[in-house]
Amino acid sequence: MSATNSTQWRRALIKLSGEALMGGLSHGLDPETLHRIAADVAGAATTGVEIAVVVGGGNFFRGIQGADKGIERARGDSIGMLATVMNGLALEHAIEQVGQAARCLSAIPMPSICQPFSRQAALHHLNKGRVVILSGGTGNPFFTTDTGAALRAAELSADVILKATQVDGVYTADPKKDPNARRYERLTHDEAIEKRLAVMDTAAFALARENRIPIIVFSLAGADSIQAALAGRGRSTLVTPA
Repeated sequence: MSATNSTQWRRALIKLSGEALMGGLSHGLDPETLHRIAADVAGAATTGVEIAVVVGGGNFFRGIQGADKGIERARGDSIGMLATVMNGLALEHAIEQVGQAARCLSAIPMPSICQPFSRQAALHHLNKGRVVILSGGTGNPFFTTDTGAALRAAELSADVILKATQVDGVYTADPKKDPNARRYERLTHDEAIEKRLAVMDTAAFALARENRIPIIVFSLAGADSIQAALAGRGRSTLVTPA
């Protein structure tokens, strides 16, 4: 890395939902939103932190929704994993457009489009200062991209997972529906699992707990929100192993 690390983290994995890339659209990719997020990710990389990104595919297709269309879950999840590759390629291009090297890797081998995921390849790119975009989920059905993010964070020895959401942390209830919902400043993985807090699924929290990886839950709204979360600025919830 050419930059001096200005945060406490050496390597961070950012979890972005596919819906975050829609902006104000009903589906697909909003160019302005994509550029803003790409610039924020690139800015985070200039702080000296090695950055990996796991991106969902809900702006195109969510496997669990396929049942409503008569598609079996395993097949629907396969379609959803392909949607994450589309988002990964779009994000790779947008990050490179703002001057930061990036590589999209896919858990589903498709070498004519992007590099297949391997731990060695991802670590190589991270060590070279490239943002690594991890698409294709885990390559298997029945696993959410949240669980995929926790898995990749463990594989790549990430120091922290940044979970980007529509709200500024973990709340006792949905703050958009309950005006009395209270935001947690800090939680443990065990508390998040016991309270069934829905910001990430139980398997993701369990994987993070087993590998002692803290999670920062923050809002992606506004410019430089990822950089602020990395630096410990702004409102968020820190979920820790203990």
